Amino acid sequence: MVSRFTPLLVGGVALALATVSACSPVDDDTTSGASPSATSDACPSGALGTVAAGKLTIGTDDPAYEPWFSDGKPANGQGFESAVAYQVAERLGYAKENVVWTSVTFNNAIAPGPKAFDFDINQFSITDERKQAVDFSSPYYLVRQTVITTKKSKIAGAKSLAELTGAKLGAQVGTTSYQAITDIIKPTTKPSVFNNNDDAKKALENGTVDGIVVDLPTAFYMTGAELKDGVIVGQLPQVGVPEQFGLVLDKGSKLTGCVSQAVDQLRGDGTLAVLEKTWLADSGAPELT
Repeated sequence: MVSRFTPLLVGGVALALATVSACSPVDDDTTSGASPSATSDACPSGALGTVAAGKLTIGTDDPAYEPWFSDGKPANGQGFESAVAYQVAERLGYAKENVVWTSVTFNNAIAPGPKAFDFDINQFSITDERKQAVDFSSPYYLVRQTVITTKKSKIAGAKSLAELTGAKLGAQVGTTSYQAITDIIKPTTKPSVFNNNDDAKKALENGTVDGIVVDLPTAFYMTGAELKDGVIVGQLPQVGVPEQFGLVLDKGSKLTGCVSQAVDQLRGDGTLAVLEKTWLADSGAPELT
């Protein structure tokens, strides 16, 4: 699936994070297509060449959905992507009161042409095709494969990979989801293969399979909007080449290097991992081991 996600508090979880300047040189940037150079002179803290002087304008869609945002309010700092956005802003030198949110549809954000935002966060998968029209930051999230089922299924309460080995599972053919079943879960029964996720969902609904594997964004959508009594069993360890989410910037933006550097720092000091656990694993998608 190509998707459309000094100490501080994030969602009530205390994070002891080292304060690192977001303006040190960027030595490599393979995702943006823009110049990777970002020196301290090019990334003055809180004084970048933003859409509005002294402010950082962040775009996302409206409505903004759980668990990426909370209560449809990106500005509240809750939800995985809202929390990530504010952490990036902080590394760039912009306090919460200097962050401005603007509504931008998914398709408009990745369309060619000037942007009304400094960056947009909205579960954008980084693809070569999209990089022809926009810049991407370094990835802030590597998409996980996830087991879903219904409340009546025998695996609805499973807490570990071992509890899934005896289950009849299925996934779309030729996908990382199917690879996750064969390489990570290794069930004793041959997994079912489907032409698409809709067929897999129907098999789950009629009891042909005990559970199906899809990527996490799809798992939240299916269990929240499509499946009656749908439940997320849990996330699987990474396998294969995961889909990556990146922040979207204007093509050739002078901010791309600075924003990527901020994301790299958040990954390097463990902040992204903590936010992922707080807003994804602890908010309905536990990690299976």
